[in-house]
Parts: sequence; structure tokens; C-alpha cells
Amino acid sequence: MSDGESTLSQAADVVEEASNAKALDVLARAGFAVMALLHIIVGAIAVAIAFGHPGDAEPTGAIAQLADNAWGPAVMWFCVVSCLGLAVWQASEATLRARSLPRKERLAKLVSSGFLAVAYGSVGLTFAGFALGQRSDSGENTRDFSARLMANPLGLCILVALGLTVLGIGIYFMAKGFRRGFKEELFRFEGTRRGRLIDTLGVTGHVAKGVALDLTGLLFIVAAAKHRPDESTGLDGSLKALQGHPFGPPLLTLIGAGFIAYGIFALIRARFGRM
Repeated sequence: MSDGESTLSQAADVVEEASNAKALDVLARAGFAVMALLHIIVGAIAVAIAFGHPGDAEPTGAIAQLADNAWGPAVMWFCVVSCLGLAVWQASEATLRARSLPRKERLAKLVSSGFLAVAYGSVGLTFAGFALGQRSDSGENTRDFSARLMANPLGLCILVALGLTVLGIGIYFMAKGFRRGFKEELFRFEGTRRGRLIDTLGVTGHVAKGVALDLTGLLFIVAAAKHRPDESTGLDGSLKALQGHPFGPPLLTLIGAGFIAYGIFALIRARFGRM
């Protein structure tokens, strides 16, 4: 190993050691708790919509619920710091902490944790926008994004690819739920009442989230097939699209309850998860 490579390796070791700091661990757990709360609120809104009440069953709708109270600004900034801390933790998982893994596993970790780092960072920036009074509607943003894509010669292909990607992520969540892959993220509770409860929450929550993501992906594909960007409305639109179907309200209620279950599971993940 050359002197330059040795210096880079030592620098990476120092940065990795810094990423293992207790403060970042605490921030990451707080970030998991914030994401859990968002899922619970989205699930509650979805159930309310099933019973005919208004609401936006999507992340910005959930964030708006948290922002509309006397403690709103303080809560927003706490969520900003927590989500960005979680994004940094995931970024370190994708790069620094994966250095010793075999090449195939390292690449898989780079893709999965890297995607999560971007996703959590985006949620943190959305919280920052609300904290600064710059509210947005993710459904409208998704429609505008789809319209801009369709104006591009390759836009339809990109929109279909995006829809297929979201479908794939949804299938991944469903498979993870059915095969109980989430157990790898938690300390063991097998053979206990708590373990059976966590198992039920994990399966129900992951499957419900997977179904919701698959519906969202299908809307992207339908919007591309019909050349109708207004039909690409993200999570809120995909859930509200169920209202007009005979079994829509019961299915919407089940998905909402599933999101709540996932949120409770994520709270347990925040407390007892492996870091």
C-alpha cells in the first residue's frame, strides 16, 4: 500500500470512528421515531378519508398536522435535525461502515442505504421548508414533475421506469414483511409476547406499505400510458383513487391501519433497533 493510500485509509478510519459517535446514534434513533410518527399520522388520515373525512394522506399532509400547533416551529426544527442526522447515519452505513464487506454486499449496501440517506434527507428538507413557512403539496409537486417529464421526448420512458421502480420497492416491502426480514434490524425477542406483537406489527406494516407503494407506482405507469400527468398524484392520489371502487373504503381502512402498524413497529425500531 502506497503512502497516499495509507493516508486515505487512516482518514477513512477517523471519519468512520466519528460516525460511530453516540450523538449521531441518538440523532438517528430520533430520526427513526420522526419517520414512525409520520407513518402513524398518514395512516390515521387514510382511515379518516375512508370514512369520508378530508385530508392529505401523504408526508406533507402529516407534516402539516405536526406544524399546526403552538409548538409547531420547535417541532419542525427538531424533526429537521433528527431526519438529517438519520440521513448522515445512513450515508455512513452506505460507505464507511460497509468498507469491510464483500464487494457484492458492499454494492447492495451502497444502493439501499444510499437511497435511504437521500429519502431521509429530503424529508428533513421538507420539514425545514415548513419551519420557514414554505409549505408544499407533494401531490401537486408530483403532478408538476410528471408534466415536465412528459414534455421531454424521453419523458414517458422515464415516467414508466419511475413507476416500475416504485412498484419494485413496494414488492420489496411486501416480501420483507412476508419473510420477516425486518427481524435482522432488531434485537431478538423470540418466544415472548413482545416478540409476537413486534412480529405482527412488522408483517402487517411492511405489507400495507408495499401495497400503497405499488398503487403509487401503478398511477405513474397509468399516467404515462394515458399521457395524463394529472393522474400521477403520489401516495395521496393513489389512496384516494380507491374511494370510487366498491371495496375501496374497506381496503383504504386496512391500508391506513397497516401504516399505523408500520409506524408503531418503526417506533420499536427506533428504541430497540441495531445501530
